[in-house]
Amino acid sequence: MAKAEEKAVATKKPSEIASRVEDIEHWMERFMDDMWRRPFPNLFGRDRWLPLRPLSVRMPSLDVYEEEDSVVVKAELPGMKKEDVEVNLAGETLTIKGEKKDEKEVKEDNYYRRERSYGSFLRSVGLPCEVKSDEIKASFKDGVLEIRMPKTEEAKKKSVSVKID
Repeated sequence: MAKAEEKAVATKKPSEIASRVEDIEHWMERFMDDMWRRPFPNLFGRDRWLPLRPLSVRMPSLDVYEEEDSVVVKAELPGMKKEDVEVNLAGETLTIKGEKKDEKEVKEDNYYRRERSYGSFLRSVGLPCEVKSDEIKASFKDGVLEIRMPKTEEAKKKSVSVKID
């Protein structure tokens, strides 16, 4: 009679399995976010399957800060024109929306190149206080959108001092 071979069965602890599931869920969230932000990625590049680049590359960077009398939002929009950007305020939520359509064509002797760059974005940010919606001013210079929103009188007075123990 042949001797029966013993085979070891590797088992995973429930915590290890849960950890793997969380990793997969996190990867899928990043993948779906990437697909919504850039629906036509490079088909052969590494980022097609592994969206490892930071999201800030595709979404405009925002600075939101308060000054004494106003709330200021700055957005970096390189390569865009002010005609391609839309700003809306609904309640205490500011939304910046834009679409980039850029096409370059170069023709020379024995040389031809055509590049396209398309993409859209939508960023919404909650404001820290109420602002006067009828007095909002926006400017666009050198790829930077600056939005200045004067605070309401009530918001200017609202200041809370917190005691530190």
